[in-house]
Amino acid sequence: MFPTRRRMLEQAGHGFGAMALAALMDSECGAGVSAPHHAPRAKRVVHLFMAGGASQVDLFDHKPELIKRDGQPSDFGEKVEAFQNGLGPWLRPQWAFKAHGQCGKMLSETVAPLGAVVDDIAFIHNMSGKTGIHSQATYLQSTGFQNPGFPGMGAWVSYGLGSLNSNLPAFVVMPDHRGYASNGPKNWDSAFLPAQHQGTILKPESKNPITDLFPGKYGDFLGGGADAAGLGTLSRLNMSHAAERPGDGRLEARIASYELAARMQLAAPEALDFSRETPEVLRLYGLDHGRASFDREINALEETDAMGRKCLAARRLLERGVRFVQIWSGNDNGFPRRNWDSHEDIRRDHGPLALGMANAVAALLVDLKRTGLLDDTIVIWTTEFGRMPSSQGGKGRDHNPHGFTTWLAGGGIKGGITLGPSDDFGFRSADKGRPTLVYDVHATVLHLLGINHERLTVRSGGADRRLTDVHGHVIEELLA
Repeated sequence: MFPTRRRMLEQAGHGFGAMALAALMDSECGAGVSAPHHAPRAKRVVHLFMAGGASQVDLFDHKPELIKRDGQPSDFGEKVEAFQNGLGPWLRPQWAFKAHGQCGKMLSETVAPLGAVVDDIAFIHNMSGKTGIHSQATYLQSTGFQNPGFPGMGAWVSYGLGSLNSNLPAFVVMPDHRGYASNGPKNWDSAFLPAQHQGTILKPESKNPITDLFPGKYGDFLGGGADAAGLGTLSRLNMSHAAERPGDGRLEARIASYELAARMQLAAPEALDFSRETPEVLRLYGLDHGRASFDREINALEETDAMGRKCLAARRLLERGVRFVQIWSGNDNGFPRRNWDSHEDIRRDHGPLALGMANAVAALLVDLKRTGLLDDTIVIWTTEFGRMPSSQGGKGRDHNPHGFTTWLAGGGIKGGITLGPSDDFGFRSADKGRPTLVYDVHATVLHLLGINHERLTVRSGGADRRLTDVHGHVIEELLA
């Protein structure tokens, strides 16, 4: 029998074994780099990212003034530089709005399914970013910085709080089923944090949700004994390599990833087995029709199916101890648009994306509330920037980094409220001097998880780095 990893680490010498063993013991008991700074209101996070730039004025931020001035020349009262040529006439919301819930929140009819849970949601309509460039704005939302080389938010949470289940990753990412959004895996990279904190990709809508978890079709000759022998040899080589390179965290991360993969061979298939769900739950997520065929033309059934599978997988992973689940809608490629970057036609692009998203996300919130998980799970819906209230090419909208919507629900969030507001056209914060920044949202999420965002730091490049850079304030109005 091969020695356990703990025993091998003890024998590795040169201090590596002791450090790695301490880290391993922390991981096994679910702790992160330190105890929470204060009593947490939440334990886990679902981060919903609409890649491409979802239109606030067509989905959540009701602007009667746009309806009144539809087709009139746009006048912002200031010099505005468009990303492309999106300073055409004012363009009314492309769907009618209606009041929902006890709070009376006005929602577009294309996201009307969220009306069933709107009293659990807190909307922020005065979000403001720094750039109208997709890659930079996506980095800012996902990592807190506009440039590559910084850890994703899920990596920070994994690093700070550790895992709740040693058989599954702490940070799971579900990309759009058509491909990656801007920056690809760099959005969930661990960067200068230990590599085991990077996001693990799952694709619940695929026949093979986890790539390379099991041997391929040519690996049938590998029986249990051969597999164990190979892993044992690999372990001995790793320990020998580690003994010669004390303090090399990359190898420790690689060892941890191999061991996690072995444990996931048992835990992950069960977590993603939807056959264990009741017909009522499958119907809730829109998965009672069988698999949708993913055609060339984007459609709401495809979006409901893809997002429904991701959201149901998220609930199953959360209840099994996954700390942070990130779900992406929209990718970088394809035409007609397969993302939220609706320069040409808002109705064509946003319609099926928004309806499919709203069906699935409403189901997730209902299901989390039904199971009690919503009490200590934060759900965040965001996008890299919004879209202009003026038109582009008659039916589209250009990028708008000055004003967009983010909403939150769940653990510690006061539901049924709206913060902001934006101005009469949804272009920017009504109070130009006090918009809400992504740093504020990040600081608030960390606060609800029991972390002081100013104290979760790592020295890198000669500076104490943190998710919120040198910014960020907890948004007290959001707290229940």
